[in-house]
Amino acid sequence: MGNPVASLVRSYQRWISPFLPPSCRFTPTCSEYVRISFLNYPVHQAFFRSVKRILKCHPFHPGGFDPP
Repeated sequence: MGNPVASLVRSYQRWISPFLPPSCRFTPTCSEYVRISFLNYPVHQAFFRSVKRILKCHPFHPGGFDPP
């Protein structure tokens, strides 16, 4: 069946994200990072990795390449 959180993120990427202006300063994007994390790590670890990444997403962080 797959991971339900990863499926929700994929739905967001497909149906909502195209209508928003591109603003992510990271590669891969934050939503892709979250999706990959939930596919590759246990739920608790993926959750904390995702929160950590989202907290870094602000104008004072340089961004760049940040793989999961």
